[in-house]
Amino acid sequence: MSSHREAMFRNMVTSIIKHESIRTTDTMAKEVRKLADRMITLGKRGDLHARRQALSIVRDKEMVAKLFGELTERFRNRAGGYTRIVKVGYRFGDNAPVSILQYIPDEKKKEKAKPKRKAKEKKEE
Repeated sequence: MSSHREAMFRNMVTSIIKHESIRTTDTMAKEVRKLADRMITLGKRGDLHARRQALSIVRDKEMVAKLFGELTERFRNRAGGYTRIVKVGYRFGDNAPVSILQYIPDEKKKEKAKPKRKAKEKKEE
């Protein structure tokens, strides 16, 4: 892999950890997904060697701390499939297919939809 491509993947993985969602082309999303899922797996291992391996890719200590803390807790009970790719259309300039790569949202934080109250029945006259 070329150094430029490797650096781009590292930056994209750092961005997805930071923002938990990035917008990119379909092919790039499929490639970055592999690294993003591997980062969560390293976070779930949690030992010193895993942290150093993550630092060799992410290179931002704050993002590694987020990875080993918040994101690891979110996916503690999930065996894989930490990311999803949502296709959103085509890019304006070159008509390249564009997707959003995002970590699966936390199920606990999802607010339970309040049951809709029944519409007041009209009084029959």
